[in-house]
Amino acid sequence: MGKLQSKFRKRSELYRASQGEKADNAFDSQVVQYEPAHHGSINTVTNLSPDLCVSGGTDQAVVVYDWKQGRMCQSFQGHNREVTKAICYPGSTWIFSASRDKTVLMWDLNQGDEHIQEFCGHELVVNGLAISPDGRKLCTGSRDNWMCLWDIESAKCEQRHNISRNLVTHVCWVPASSSVVQTSEDKTIRVWDSRTWQVTNTFPAKQYIQTHCDVSPNGHYLVSSSNGFGGQGCEATLWDLRQPGCKVVEYRGHLQTTACCMFLPMTPGDTVRVATSSHDSSVKIWDQNTAVCLGTLALDGAGPLVSLAPSDSTNLLCASFNNGLHHIQLDQGSHQAQGSGAVSGGLDIKVVARF
Repeated sequence: MGKLQSKFRKRSELYRASQGEKADNAFDSQVVQYEPAHHGSINTVTNLSPDLCVSGGTDQAVVVYDWKQGRMCQSFQGHNREVTKAICYPGSTWIFSASRDKTVLMWDLNQGDEHIQEFCGHELVVNGLAISPDGRKLCTGSRDNWMCLWDIESAKCEQRHNISRNLVTHVCWVPASSSVVQTSEDKTIRVWDSRTWQVTNTFPAKQYIQTHCDVSPNGHYLVSSSNGFGGQGCEATLWDLRQPGCKVVEYRGHLQTTACCMFLPMTPGDTVRVATSSHDSSVKIWDQNTAVCLGTLALDGAGPLVSLAPSDSTNLLCASFNNGLHHIQLDQGSHQAQGSGAVSGGLDIKVVARF
């Protein structure tokens, strides 16, 4: 592992040296350009630790990157189609990646560059991945209409359930709970009981495909996002999981599909926030309870922004189709943001690094 990290570190330093005088404008001159994590579009990014992120995309690689130091730590090769989702088990070095090759692979950052487990059984692209709070079970969802529950240690599928037209787009496990939530192309949100592998609640269908979902750390709220066109649809919706199907507020302002929605970590006394990213190349930060947009960052030319990974209350990673991964900082105040992208709203949002 040491030799591999040394190799990546040297490549990163060479890349940064070669990029040092290639800033296009005053905004970009404030942005550090590190060695790219991927070649091609990036579909997913998540956190492995406070310093490390994991990402995947069209180059079929699963990459572990130290975004604070600006260096690649590991590039896992094993999928033969693009990577659609990646998740990590908190407090461990476990990584799970889903792909258009219909498989899910499990990796361990401390166990070499080969996958340590393979989960096979889906017939189409796998879009949903979630790990049980105790780290023993893996939930997967696919466009083949199947929701599956796996034993991680044996890689055996213990439960399967097919629902017609349930083309799964995303899956998340409710913290400290036996419940799993999933979004679907059939415009609905379903809550599953992992003990019986039955649907316990189906939310009222939205007008558009539900693209993504996230559950608040206390397990009380769910936020989901919608596709759409020309500002129609394109919203994110806050739901109260204690009253299934109860819509609290909607976050409206994106002009194209809202591809990702995430609760942001909060500090005591701070406003509870939600972040969204869209195919309109913008990231928006919202007051969770009032649905007021606190700030917008427009990343012109970045293409669809399809995945977010908040690491703390002020740092956010964003995956793009055209410009790799962005490290975004959030700062309260009205002073001019020194970074890349057009900003509006009272919250300063700036890109400080790309990789």
